[in-house]
Amino acid sequence: MDLRKGNVAAAGRVIMDVIQAEWEPLSHWELDQRLDRAVEEMIEADLVAQVQEQAAVLTQASQQENSTPSHQAQTATPQVSESRKPVKESALQRAHATEVMEANPTVQYVTNFLQSSNTSYSKNRLSGRARLSLSHTVLLSLTLLSRRISYRSVSSSFHLEKGNIHRIFFSFCDQVIAQKDRVIQWPTGQEVLRHLLPFSSWLSRNEGLEERGLPQVLGVLGDTRIPIRLPAGKPDSESDAPEAKRPKNEAHPDSWLNLELVCNDKGRFIYCHISKGSEKDTGSTLAERIRQNPEMLPPGTCLIARVGYPLTEQILTPFSAGRNPQENLYNKSVRSHLSRFNQAVADLKERFQKLRYLDMGNYERAKAVVLTACVLHNVFLDMGDVTKGLIDRSIPEDLEEVNEDAAGVKMRETVVNLLYSTLEAAPQ
Repeated sequence: MDLRKGNVAAAGRVIMDVIQAEWEPLSHWELDQRLDRAVEEMIEADLVAQVQEQAAVLTQASQQENSTPSHQAQTATPQVSESRKPVKESALQRAHATEVMEANPTVQYVTNFLQSSNTSYSKNRLSGRARLSLSHTVLLSLTLLSRRISYRSVSSSFHLEKGNIHRIFFSFCDQVIAQKDRVIQWPTGQEVLRHLLPFSSWLSRNEGLEERGLPQVLGVLGDTRIPIRLPAGKPDSESDAPEAKRPKNEAHPDSWLNLELVCNDKGRFIYCHISKGSEKDTGSTLAERIRQNPEMLPPGTCLIARVGYPLTEQILTPFSAGRNPQENLYNKSVRSHLSRFNQAVADLKERFQKLRYLDMGNYERAKAVVLTACVLHNVFLDMGDVTKGLIDRSIPEDLEEVNEDAAGVKMRETVVNLLYSTLEAAPQ
């Protein structure tokens, strides 16, 4: 009897917890997520309506094509003609999709890119129950990456089940990621010289400052957040702050991915590192790699990074707040390079709008989508396909300087003095 009472009490507590969670006011972050999903559902409904309208037009065209002048022929075999209509309609839609695909140079370029690599895609067909041609696979996957739509919307256009689309899309991602090392490459040898930029854009190369110690810039290091759906269950990381100590309007760190990149003078990515939001890296992985492989940054070259990254002899960061004209002049030169990184990130998210919010709680799958987009970003630049996005200036930056080693402080002081000496020597 006591056991039954205990079970009833436990069940009652579970019900009360569910009711409390259901009626508890939503945090700002949860409300934003639900609003994003509502907007996505509205967009999907609109896209589905467009697809259905196109299908109706194709059906009407198919009916007119199948109609015969003989009324007796129509009445004699009504069941046969009705059974052929969906087959004819599907064929027309496939023909229309093929025409769109063949007229799309981006699809053709990515298809040729995958065919030229030593992957299973060279067989020109995807294995499995849903057998799509390579061109259709590329078209389907680029559609999912470039727009904020779900598998349901794409399934209506390609006449595939959502499960098959999921499998096809991530198989495509795996094959693109397999080409990461040959597409996202750190420059070496003579290639380094082709991408070096002067530290300050208003300095000409004949002033002799590089011989006096002013470094040239090989690339810009920075990061951006990719929002994802919070994984189900409680986080198991010991470093996570307890829920009671985290403000309700603050997003959980595992509700985004950290995407760390280095871009060159053309906006091309030469380094890519993805981690969980709760993992604090901030350039330490790359800094350690450079220490172990000093040839990555030849003498007289450096990387530029924002405040919050480690200041080293090879990675120079701005002052958090300029305290004098010398520091302000240095910060002005550094910001011109940082703006190039911000533009590259804006271009990435404009081209692949799925990165604005990944509705998936699986870290490995979300990471695969982000890495696929970064590889394809470089592929499209090779193609000459340039997309310009709007820089998001609403994201706050870390203003606290961290990990300043002695060599980094000395190098930054040298650059500050060289830049200001040129300004003082300029004719008034």
